[in-house]
Amino acid sequence: MPFTNFDSRHFAAADKTAVNTALATLETALANKVANLDAAERQQYGSVNEQNKLIINKVKDYRDSQPTLSSPDVDWVEFANDHDTRNYLQTTIQRLQSLIDGLSGAKILHDYDNYQASLTDYDYAKYKSATQATGYNTKVNELSQFFTGGDPRTSKKEKEA
Repeated sequence: MPFTNFDSRHFAAADKTAVNTALATLETALANKVANLDAAERQQYGSVNEQNKLIINKVKDYRDSQPTLSSPDVDWVEFANDHDTRNYLQTTIQRLQSLIDGLSGAKILHDYDNYQASLTDYDYAKYKSATQATGYNTKVNELSQFFTGGDPRTSKKEKEA
């Protein structure tokens, strides 16, 4: 059975307003927390890989369990705040990424649904054009420009045969 009409999962005006309001609230809450790094800054500061995160965690473990072994040259309050904020940001990013992945998937399905409906409409216009119905020849000509080699559903093998 072909996929069409993605479950009617459309956004009502109230849904759009609620999402936009929530996003605006989130943008406002994060406005003074985000950092826009250029490529050079990402290269310079982005060197904390997984191995280095293990070092950070081990130093934190030592600080928590045996603080007398910690360097007096480190601002440990700032270290703890950075560590806590980093963990919070990672969790928040994962939650947002999950939403982004879900929204991207839904967009793909809506795009697919629109494309299939457009192909159906194109077939109808070709049918009507063949009956010499007024206006359909122009519509078919304008739509056919988007399909190199004709019908978009014709496979490469069929075109070569």
